[in-house]
Amino acid sequence: MAKISSPLALLFIMLSSIMINHIHVASSKTWCIATLIATNAQLQANINFACSRGVDCRPIRPGGSCFIPNNLANHASFVMNSYYQTHGRTNQACSFKNTGTFAATDPSFGKCVYAS
Repeated sequence: MAKISSPLALLFIMLSSIMINHIHVASSKTWCIATLIATNAQLQANINFACSRGVDCRPIRPGGSCFIPNNLANHASFVMNSYYQTHGRTNQACSFKNTGTFAATDPSFGKCVYAS
């Protein structure tokens, strides 16, 4: 069996630790968006819930940065993510009765910027 010198072993452990921490940071951004199978009624309920719990819903109102496209899926995704980001970024904060899911890529578009 090959032996590794102490300095080499220490270097390996240090580099491994750096890489593990770097990977964690790179993959730590997640967004909460509506599932494709959520009904319009569920999406509207999610909007109502999030907006009544302190989420700033002005961006999805007419003239807001996330109003266009004017559809429930985009509006719900924006406020669901805002709720998720401001309520601990937990699985439960993105559940929305199983109508929320996680995205690993930023869903922002144009002037509509999703919090991360």
